[in-house]
Amino acid sequence: MSTRLRINGKSHQVDLPDDVPLLWVLRDNVGLTGTKYGCGVAACGACTVHIDGVAVRSCQVALGDVDGDITTIEGLGKPGAMAVIQQAWVDHQVAQCGYCQSGQIMQAASLLAENPSPTDADIDEAMQGNLCRCGTYPRIRAAVHTAASKMKEV
Repeated sequence: MSTRLRINGKSHQVDLPDDVPLLWVLRDNVGLTGTKYGCGVAACGACTVHIDGVAVRSCQVALGDVDGDITTIEGLGKPGAMAVIQQAWVDHQVAQCGYCQSGQIMQAASLLAENPSPTDADIDEAMQGNLCRCGTYPRIRAAVHTAASKMKEV
């Protein structure tokens, strides 16, 4: 079936069955490989993207169920100008292996869109479904606080 998607502000036409997970559409058909495959059962958060600004696990969203604009990690910032949350990740040296970080950033961006002044508890709750094998959780929390502060300055 032919489906038109709006991804990172651009229109994409894909000819795939409705039951194909959005993750594979993004990676294999559209060529946006920043969204990672981790577990395939929505337990790790590596595949997190936004649909109309809401964080979703793209491994569990069927193409036929997509209703709204999709934003991937590639759509957060612009070449030469990272999004505030991305810059906070760099400033706090969050990434070690880096595999889970696109999903972490997308989840954090969704949190900050909903709650521009999160507490530690808010951050922990929002980020609990995103796993980091390297254990950079204290840096993630610090980066979210920094991004929240910088977003208030703008």
